[in-house]
Amino acid sequence: MIDLLPKQNQAFTKLLSNKVGALFMKMGTGKTRVAVELVNSVPELDLVVYVAPLDIICPKSESIASIKDEVSKWGGFNAKEVVYIGVETIGMSDRQYLQLYKKISVAWRCFLIVDESIKIKNINAKRTQRLLELSKMVEYKLILNGEPITRDLLDLWSQFQFLDPEILNMSMAEFKNTFCKYTTITKSFPGRYKKYTKEFITGYENIDYLYSLIGEYVYECDLELNVQQIYETVNYSLSEAAMETYTKLKEKYLDNEMLLMLNNNIFLEMTQKMQHEYSCTSEKFEQVDKWFETYPADKAIIYCNYIVSANECRERYPKVLVLNYNSSFGHNLQDRPFTVFFDQTFDWGKVTQGTARNYRTGQENDCRYLRLVANVGLGQLYLKNNSKKIGISEYLKKISREQLKEIL
Repeated sequence: MIDLLPKQNQAFTKLLSNKVGALFMKMGTGKTRVAVELVNSVPELDLVVYVAPLDIICPKSESIASIKDEVSKWGGFNAKEVVYIGVETIGMSDRQYLQLYKKISVAWRCFLIVDESIKIKNINAKRTQRLLELSKMVEYKLILNGEPITRDLLDLWSQFQFLDPEILNMSMAEFKNTFCKYTTITKSFPGRYKKYTKEFITGYENIDYLYSLIGEYVYECDLELNVQQIYETVNYSLSEAAMETYTKLKEKYLDNEMLLMLNNNIFLEMTQKMQHEYSCTSEKFEQVDKWFETYPADKAIIYCNYIVSANECRERYPKVLVLNYNSSFGHNLQDRPFTVFFDQTFDWGKVTQGTARNYRTGQENDCRYLRLVANVGLGQLYLKNNSKKIGISEYLKKISREQLKEIL
């Protein structure tokens, strides 16, 4: 068996004495390796339940190793039975959830792991509520994530509620009032009685106190490699037809009075439809063709947002591994150091996930990333928000509809 790397050994040593723990190790640092060692340090386990995104358990491409393969590479779990189940499955399938509930309820000693625990940040989601119920029956628990906070500090509450409610020992409302500064904004519609109210977190406080509560149960570390991440951004022009449709959509949505409240869902719908219209414009492929003259396609990944662009990329570049942003969690793709972000996204966390598929422990080559940016306001807006690592909610707090018209 290969020895643990220094930071993996530090993580193992710190959490060994606890029955619950959080491995908040940056993507690519080897969380799975540490998890295997922690599980196998518990004697006489009769059940290990590994909860993860379905794409990690059953990858859509045969060229991607599953989490089962990764665990087996490190010797597997020493338990009578091991169950791998998708976090989506727990939320959507009553039958499979009840089967798992029964299996855990009769187990003498169970170890419950949630990989990519950010997936249970929403306390109102059925998957989160069900995992909290399962956690009540289990003594040994572990959560794994490279980015435990993608929205705001409230993302942490449900993750530690899963590990042990006594760690924080406060309700979510108490957690928010203790650690978050927030303000409430109410907007009225002209000529109507209806009002729109939304709460925004504006800052944090008492962070030292928070660390004093959770620090014992958390190991954090950054990724340190002797290779570089090299980014290249190229612009492409829309076709005349795509530009015409883009302009019509912009006028349609930005003249809609519902955008007076700059609702996130409406804004997302608008930008997705606008980008979808130019997702397969010809100059975009010309730029990718040019890039592949330098970098081998069989060592590359392409990330897309839309079925139409993904299908077109698979047809044009059969040697490339084409993925959707949502399927970029947890995979080890060190053999493909070249990445094309074909479609843009406001979710910088998904971009980070994408870069972490190849920039991770075991990578011996510089990783190169091509970003394709459309020559319209929306293209620059995506790029600007990603560079500042801010999402839609934070952006919409700071901008009016008139400003948005001008930018797009």
